[in-house]
Amino acid sequence: MKIKTKLNAGVGLLFFMIIILSVVGGWFIYQLKKDTQNILVANYNTLQYSRNMLLSLEEIDSQPFAVKEFQKNLKLQSLNITESGEKEVTQNIISHFSELNKNPKNQNLKSVIRKDIAELMQLNMNAIQIKSGIANTTAESAIAVISIAGTLCFLIAFILMINLPSNIANPIRELTFSIHQIAQQNYKERVQFEGNSEFGELAKSFNTMAEKLQEYSESRIDKILKGKKRIETLIDNMHDAVIGIDENRKVLFVNDEALKISGLKKEQFVGKQIQDVAVGNDLVRDLIREIIDPETEKKADSELLKIFVEGKENYFEKEIVDINVLPTGEDSKRFIGQVIMLRNITPFKELDLAKTHFMGTVSHEFKTPISSIQMGVQLLENIRIGELNDEQQKLVSGIKDDTFRLLKITGELLNLTQLETGVVQLNIKPTDIHEMVESVIAGNQSLADHKQITIKSHIDTDLQLVNADYEKTSWVLSNILSNAIRYSYENSEVEVKVEKDNEDEIVFSVKDHGYGIEDQYLDKVFTRYFRIPGTKSEGTGLGLSISKEFIEAQGGKISVRSEIGSGSTFYFSLKA
Repeated sequence: MKIKTKLNAGVGLLFFMIIILSVVGGWFIYQLKKDTQNILVANYNTLQYSRNMLLSLEEIDSQPFAVKEFQKNLKLQSLNITESGEKEVTQNIISHFSELNKNPKNQNLKSVIRKDIAELMQLNMNAIQIKSGIANTTAESAIAVISIAGTLCFLIAFILMINLPSNIANPIRELTFSIHQIAQQNYKERVQFEGNSEFGELAKSFNTMAEKLQEYSESRIDKILKGKKRIETLIDNMHDAVIGIDENRKVLFVNDEALKISGLKKEQFVGKQIQDVAVGNDLVRDLIREIIDPETEKKADSELLKIFVEGKENYFEKEIVDINVLPTGEDSKRFIGQVIMLRNITPFKELDLAKTHFMGTVSHEFKTPISSIQMGVQLLENIRIGELNDEQQKLVSGIKDDTFRLLKITGELLNLTQLETGVVQLNIKPTDIHEMVESVIAGNQSLADHKQITIKSHIDTDLQLVNADYEKTSWVLSNILSNAIRYSYENSEVEVKVEKDNEDEIVFSVKDHGYGIEDQYLDKVFTRYFRIPGTKSEGTGLGLSISKEFIEAQGGKISVRSEIGSGSTFYFSLKA
């Protein structure tokens, strides 16, 4: 039977039983009303008339209107004859009352009338008792019939409540379970619903779908295996070391490059917990330190892994990639594992080292001829060698400026090569702040005078010493101050301040009143060779990057604040 037919039949039967119960109850209520109405109209009124006649009969001798009252009630009673024998008794009352009117003093007639009225009342009392019994019988019949009908309705409703929901819910529950099995790729799952209901048709369609999915899955297994082999071959032939683990840190795959670097065999890796592999291998332990303990501070991006492979020093960049997938039909991604990659950058490192050596050699070789040119310019400026005309003096001045610029660039390149090779030597010791600041200001005073810029300095009175390398820190402060003068407007001010930030740090700051730096360039000014687009000032773009290296090598920090139209403030902090 169809589900719709079942629902219609069940609800229709309940509706039909409710109608029957309503009709039966209404009919019995009508019967009870009819019986009680008969008692009220036929008998109660007669008793009321009889009572009024008795009262009037007692007052006939004393009250003139009593006769009219008696006649009035007698007339009403003659119109309300409903019981057997009631008519004869009423006629007797009428006859005897007529005789009493002719002979008002006859007390015997009054007694006879009283007996007639009493007989009338007794007739109606007996009728009331009989009709009351009929009404009781009707009520008992109503209770019995309504109870039977109500019990029958309850039984039918209870049976429907037990069977109908289960007939609908059980197939839905079974179908839901089967759908979950299919979602978990158990394509052998089938549902069996008997009968010709909608669930039977649904089961037939579901089973057809499952059979096709099973057929499709089995036909695609060989292609999936080929695709898996293809991916494994690609991973094995990659020049970068690759290790894959699942969400439980179990090693899923490892390529030949990773095996060569770690010195392990494939059976010692694949299928095992990576933390167990790390117990006996220092390299793997270093690779998974961030995975095992997320609280571990990550290494800087520029820090490389130095690994000896086949007796040769190699450099690698480590990258750990979390793999998250979005399962079909779900809203949130699920973590399924991680891939550890080691990118071999040894060729780039060798090129970078060669570049550094080349820059160091060239810079060092440049210093001697530049110094000779400087000495020659100084001799030309000496009047003892001979006087120069105005044109010659301009040429010598230009050569002197270019020589100074070349010497400065050469010094910056030498500093850069020292930083890259790690051979820079720091002589950190307590340094006099006042002496350092005065020396730097004096060294840049001529440049400031040329643009008519005033250099103001302020040092907190309680500051005397800072823990720093005097030469390197002076170079940084001088570089920042010269930049401030170079980028400030003429007839403006440059402020040099030294303040105590907290108990442990001292902050050096240089504020100019130039155009300022746009927000998009603030995080790039300390990058090598970077120059703000549109600037016309000369420079190599190395000064600030070298300054950053010098300050961070001393355990300090350097940064910049700027606002367009209000100038910039470069500042760095060192230990007190």
